[in-house]
Amino acid sequence: MRYMATYDLMETVRNTNQWLGATAKTVASYPSFAMVPNPAMAWMAAWGEVTERTFERMVVKPDWGIHNITCDDGRDHLVNVQTVVERPFGDLIHFDVAGREAQPRKILLVAPMSGHYATLLRSTVVSLMTNCEVYVTDWHNARDIPVSAGKFDVEDYTLYLMDFMRELGPDTHVIAVCQPAPLTLAATAYLAELDPDAQPRTLTLIGGPIDPDATPTDVTDFGHRVTMGQLEEMMIQRVGFKHKGVGRKVYPGLLQLSSFMSMNADTHSKAFMDQISRVSRGEAGDHDKHNRFYDEYLAVMDMPAEFYLSTVERVFKKREIAKNEFTVAGHKVDMGKITKVAIKTVEGAKDDISAPGQCVAALDLCTGLPDSKKASHLEPDAGHYGIFAGRSWRNNIRPLVLEFIDANSGAGTGS
Repeated sequence: MRYMATYDLMETVRNTNQWLGATAKTVASYPSFAMVPNPAMAWMAAWGEVTERTFERMVVKPDWGIHNITCDDGRDHLVNVQTVVERPFGDLIHFDVAGREAQPRKILLVAPMSGHYATLLRSTVVSLMTNCEVYVTDWHNARDIPVSAGKFDVEDYTLYLMDFMRELGPDTHVIAVCQPAPLTLAATAYLAELDPDAQPRTLTLIGGPIDPDATPTDVTDFGHRVTMGQLEEMMIQRVGFKHKGVGRKVYPGLLQLSSFMSMNADTHSKAFMDQISRVSRGEAGDHDKHNRFYDEYLAVMDMPAEFYLSTVERVFKKREIAKNEFTVAGHKVDMGKITKVAIKTVEGAKDDISAPGQCVAALDLCTGLPDSKKASHLEPDAGHYGIFAGRSWRNNIRPLVLEFIDANSGAGTGS
């Protein structure tokens, strides 16, 4: 009950702040106050508006918001989000572009399960949809998954990815962004051993911690400092009575968000104060730059406790992937079994989460893969977010990834 009470306490604090924001906005917006203009009332209304929106977004899953897209044929096409595979902890979804012929490039975009929804990759999806068939792993919020669905750890995550790859077939090109890179590499290796005909043609790993110790960061230092007992005591809670997953052990999204925010507290504080000033002056919009970013950034999801703890212990502390000692259901997964899947790594020189050196380590693990099927790229001015979204991705990285895919489009098994 202690863990459940803590979970509900966090939700109570969030709910209270949302209510305070709504109340301040309503009170300060009374028409009668307009008779005697007062800058303090305008500021109070602005504070209330920003505060209400901020705390409301923390429990709302963002919509993909991709309704139509202009393709290479110069025409606008409607976009339908279709569920291809439905599973308790995550679905495989397809962005079907109506009225367009099926594209030869079939891409499976593996989204992180690290506190944010898969919609964090919205701009990445849009940039690929113009001339690719895009599939995405859409992970579910653990608070909404009943306890009866069972556990979900790094091994289950790996098996999910294998099932998704099997569903899409051997002509698939997999792109894993950040956190899932190590497990996507393991899933590919395991598939190469158990079901080689289902292997993807290419695997692109973007900013992932294949070997966290290759270049230490604050994230890896934290993983080494705390014990697993401390981590479970400090980070794990049980879902409260309000949600379908009542009683399930999770790493709460709100707790993860507080960690994110504390890393750059001054930057976030300034951003919110600036936004309050803009709202008070009537210069802010519902979809302005601030709201577009924070509507996504603040929308967090709970992770299954088993997944979070096993990720820290097995990927970061024991470095099972980096040492090629990862096991699934007691079976050792050998990265050397990958012999036909072309692999490319992408890193950002200014990445302070998965620093340069952590991701490219994947190439040394694939001892059975010839050098002709290995490639790497270091983006000079990109941080962690920039290597899969933004200008660096659009102008430099995306074209290189698509060139790599096209160059190895016949490299899968059976070719």
